[in-house]
Amino acid sequence: MLLGAAAIALFGGAQAVAQTSISPPNNAGVTSPREAFPVEPGSDYYLANYSAYEAYLKKIATQSDRMKLVDIGKSAEGRTQWMAIVSSPENLAKMDQYRGIAQRLAKAEGLTDEQAHQLANEGKAVVWIDAGLHATEVITAQSQIHVLYRMLTYNDAETKRILDNVIILFGHDNPDGMQLVADWYMQKADEKKREYNYIPRLYQKYIGHDNNRDSFMAQMPETENVNRQLFRVWYPQIIFNQHQTGPAGMVVFVPPFRDPFNYNYDPLLVTELDEVGATIHSRLIGEGKPGSGMRSAANYSTWHNGMERSISYFHNSIGLLTEIIGGPTPQKIPLIPDTQLPKGDEPMPVAPGAWHQSQSLEYQWSMDRAVLDYAARNRERLLFNIYRMGANGIARGNRDSWTIEPNDIDALKEAAKARQAPSAASEPSYDPRQRNAVDPALYETVLHDPAKRDPRGYVIPLDAQRDLPTTITFLNTLIKTGVDVLRATQPFTAGGKTYPAGSFVVKTAQAYRPHVLDMFEPQNHPNNLEYPGGPPKAPYDITGYNLSYQMGIGYDRILEGFDGQFEKVPDLLTAPAGHVIGTGKAGWLLRHEANNNFILTNRLLKAGVKVAWLKEPTSAEGKQFGAGAVWVPASAAAQKIIATSTQQLGVDAYAVAARPSGAAMPLKPVRVGLVDQYGGVIPSGWIRWLLEQYEFPFKVVYPQELDAGKLNAKYDVLVFADETVPPSNDSPYRGRTPNQPKPEDIPAEFRSWLGVISDARTVPQLSAFAKAGGTIVTIGSANRLGPLLGAPVQPALVRMVNGKPAPLDTKEFYIPGALIRADVDPNQPLAYGVPDKVDMFFDHSQSFNIAAGSPTAKRVSWYSDAKPLRSGWAMGQEKLQGTTAIVDVDLGKGKLFVVGPEVTQRAQPYVTFKFLFNGLLYGPAEAAAR
Repeated sequence: MLLGAAAIALFGGAQAVAQTSISPPNNAGVTSPREAFPVEPGSDYYLANYSAYEAYLKKIATQSDRMKLVDIGKSAEGRTQWMAIVSSPENLAKMDQYRGIAQRLAKAEGLTDEQAHQLANEGKAVVWIDAGLHATEVITAQSQIHVLYRMLTYNDAETKRILDNVIILFGHDNPDGMQLVADWYMQKADEKKREYNYIPRLYQKYIGHDNNRDSFMAQMPETENVNRQLFRVWYPQIIFNQHQTGPAGMVVFVPPFRDPFNYNYDPLLVTELDEVGATIHSRLIGEGKPGSGMRSAANYSTWHNGMERSISYFHNSIGLLTEIIGGPTPQKIPLIPDTQLPKGDEPMPVAPGAWHQSQSLEYQWSMDRAVLDYAARNRERLLFNIYRMGANGIARGNRDSWTIEPNDIDALKEAAKARQAPSAASEPSYDPRQRNAVDPALYETVLHDPAKRDPRGYVIPLDAQRDLPTTITFLNTLIKTGVDVLRATQPFTAGGKTYPAGSFVVKTAQAYRPHVLDMFEPQNHPNNLEYPGGPPKAPYDITGYNLSYQMGIGYDRILEGFDGQFEKVPDLLTAPAGHVIGTGKAGWLLRHEANNNFILTNRLLKAGVKVAWLKEPTSAEGKQFGAGAVWVPASAAAQKIIATSTQQLGVDAYAVAARPSGAAMPLKPVRVGLVDQYGGVIPSGWIRWLLEQYEFPFKVVYPQELDAGKLNAKYDVLVFADETVPPSNDSPYRGRTPNQPKPEDIPAEFRSWLGVISDARTVPQLSAFAKAGGTIVTIGSANRLGPLLGAPVQPALVRMVNGKPAPLDTKEFYIPGALIRADVDPNQPLAYGVPDKVDMFFDHSQSFNIAAGSPTAKRVSWYSDAKPLRSGWAMGQEKLQGTTAIVDVDLGKGKLFVVGPEVTQRAQPYVTFKFLFNGLLYGPAEAAAR
């Protein structure tokens, strides 16, 4: 067997590797990977695809009494997502009993410590180990094949201990990606020419690498399937999310992680996480497997909630991330001097030299065994501690409690400075360890300020929602992640206010309290600098993301204890059916605030029904409608669509007796071109998903088609997402320049996808398109096109270098993914339905200055506050004041919509989707009216 204990003799071509003494496997009738695949997975120049992996799972599931195979749902492309449950036959026979114990302990409801100890004694540890999330990180899926085989066939003492004490959930996160990447790699007969760096599209149908940023939102089916197992079915105490590639000059990154960690979760989680990480390092080093690093060896932190391993922290589960080197094409470990000196974060350096896929698989095996052996030896403690953390959350939610955030520490220091003299309780100490101490009385007055208590819960009344279907989507994101959502069956009083029956309630007295707080409360990221006075230390991913702001939810924070006649919502919600209100025969009015009304509008336009937007506010049936209300004149076709769609979509239509007065903007069916490029652009993929959800007709467009011109004959609108336009040298717009293959190196069917947006070839065609009546929407870094197209806008967040604008120094201005409050003019068509104050997602974005007196540019959204930060981290935020976020520009007969913030970021900021959706319909309507 290629990957057996005796097979690994040399390490890195220069260093012997000690092998753990593991008993040879007793096959016991289980087909080995070597027998099942045409080439053994883990061999050089070979990747097994998902079809072969799936077939192998089905085969061995029938051959071993240690494994049950479970279908956990379908992928985006319709493949079955399998989970292999591995344990002793005796445990599998009582699987539901042990799952019930894990659930009771994780939810921690109605248990005493004594009962929890008894359940922990009876239960089995549950560990999730996955593979394939990022499909080009191929080691994880190839490794899982061997790990499964070994766990089904090994009979050594450690394996038996693991099987007796642990239920292992082997999941696969991305079936579609494994199939795509493996097939692409294996297509060339000459194995030395095989590669997967140039796959033509994203390896998850819509979002590629961002499938590991979707965890708290669970928009993608694969994420929802995984979350269901983690937080609604199995409740594992350890969630091991395996990745690739490792740090340069090393083999693998293993926790502990660097700071900051998110202050919302239980501190016991942090210490357990470090404990398991240390166990993995010790196992590798004990087996003579050098090259593991931690903390400063990589940029990974535990702040952001959106990743599979990080959402676990907010659910009291130990989330592990490892990043290993390797691949089917042999690699070399480079010699990097700084990695050769042993230190705390890199205890055992690895020698440079050749590296093979099989070696990575042996490391994966050791890491999996370390985690599983830890779980087996600490079974009761893991089970009890997940209860303890859940019980802590329930207790904190039932009493006055405070979450101390970075801003509170700043306030404490300021309060201490304001004291004219130290009190008697805080006389100066000559102990140097106490020299930074302040008056302890400030603990209660500042850190435990009664006004800054954590809420006991949140009330979401239906009548306070601008967009009720979006609110239902928000509640479903909580339910998908195991949060308990309640619904009032009778009126109740909380915080001195009476709420009607039907209101939703989310209490913080629940085991998943950290996740509840993280979704409702704004993030307060610390001011994390490389050194005092130095540049900011880049966070891992983003810093501000709470969904209550991104989705525009109307809710009340209740600081006092409250109760009522509440029922737990048993499963995912559907929006209450909409209705046709009124008996008028002239037509129907729809509110512009609900995103789902764009679906209804698109259905009407597709059917050839007349639809218009009213330019002035109006009223009907006692309701006020802001500018942009949708007007649908009466017709049999419209009546049928409205009657069906209002019920499906949860929106109301108001039947009126006469056409509302005032000017209207007739809409027309639109032909949308969504710009992408070879390899796929993730922000474009998110927009693709949104356009499908909201039923906008569109076609994906590549640069060669743009460069060919005659665009008006095919498109009314072209959408350029963030990252679709490469940056120029020293450009004040961030972006990325794609690395693309030579045409002759890829199949002919994909060659038309090659190319990039260029100033010389593409911009003249875009200019001609707009001047002839086309609409162009640019978002984020794509706004570099604005000045090139002649728009009277210039980037505002710049400094002049050699007479040219360049990005601001990060010490001057730095907003790495945060929510920023902006002003909006909702009377402008591009902003119809948006509130006059809105939280924008801002990620290294640009802001703009409009040329004075320009007759062709209108300011749609802008920053009026010197401190617009609402959630996350911002340095130099005052530089935004007075600048413009979104601009509506006339270009000849057409339009350019310059949208600085990422208004569709990962399909999360529902409240700002309208800037895109409005632009898709408004631009063509305006052009048609000219």
